[in-house]
Amino acid sequence: MMKKVAGMIALVALTAGMAFADVEPSGKGMKVWFDGGGSPGEPYTTIVVNGAKQAAADLGVDLTLVYSDWNAEKMLENFKNGLAAAPTGFVVMGHPGDDAFEPLVDEAFSKGMIVTAVDTELPRLQGKYQSRGFGYVGPDGWKQGEDMAREILRRKAFKPGDKAFVWGLKRLESRGRRARAMLAVFEEAGLKVDYLEISDEINKDVSLGAPVLTGYLAANPDCRLIVIDHGGLTGQMENFLRAAGLKPGDIYATGFSLNPATAAAIESGYLNLVSEAQPYLMGYFGVLQIVQTAKYGFGGLSIDTGGGYVSAENIASVAPLAKEGIR
Repeated sequence: MMKKVAGMIALVALTAGMAFADVEPSGKGMKVWFDGGGSPGEPYTTIVVNGAKQAAADLGVDLTLVYSDWNAEKMLENFKNGLAAAPTGFVVMGHPGDDAFEPLVDEAFSKGMIVTAVDTELPRLQGKYQSRGFGYVGPDGWKQGEDMAREILRRKAFKPGDKAFVWGLKRLESRGRRARAMLAVFEEAGLKVDYLEISDEINKDVSLGAPVLTGYLAANPDCRLIVIDHGGLTGQMENFLRAAGLKPGDIYATGFSLNPATAAAIESGYLNLVSEAQPYLMGYFGVLQIVQTAKYGFGGLSIDTGGGYVSAENIASVAPLAKEGIR
């Protein structure tokens, strides 16, 4: 009887496989222009791009990848170059903000191209063009920052007057919402917060951040909390703290986005808490959004990819995926 059932299952699977083999990929003939955000090979960018590549392979899409070194001006320049190529659609990151992107997005939609955003939201443009496919894949920046700050305070007993160091990108209209939210929560809790803006040079090459953090810690030995609002810099936390002569547990170190280096830093005890945004899904669903709008006319989707928190308690279950460039 078991052999008969197994044979029937095998026959059904074979028949289904033959049927699906005749189905044309929904994105066949489409071209998607995708801005990976950072630099080629940079950990966070690699995970985003891996998701986009998988979606392109699954959907039969011709994918063009561009990179912007996390520079808002370069993101706009890449978009301008993409307009000349007239792809089916663009997947962008919202770092430049609504005002900067609006004339370019207006031009794209006027010429029949679709635009959607990942990683950093463009709320006004999404509202303007959502019915035509402009969606957003990624966490809400303000909510993620606010929730992260509250989670830090819940897990660790800080008291009013304790010193914290926050390193972020507050200057950017949309991207900076996360840092501004964290600062608001910490200040309300009475922490003494030293905030430092991440420079364009360090934003592009995170290895340049080592002397900045070690210099700050040398001048502020009473600092009890570090929050790095940058996935690439978070991944360098262990290297930075070792260079500062600190041991695991000497300071409560936190940041954003899981990648291989971040997972290793959590395992070693140098990094205590990470807020996860699952960038692989940003890449995958960003490409899928373009295809579903172009083929079926679906409106823009809002997908919150926030994956909760990663710490020593649960790193064993997610580290293998992080090291494969999936989370």
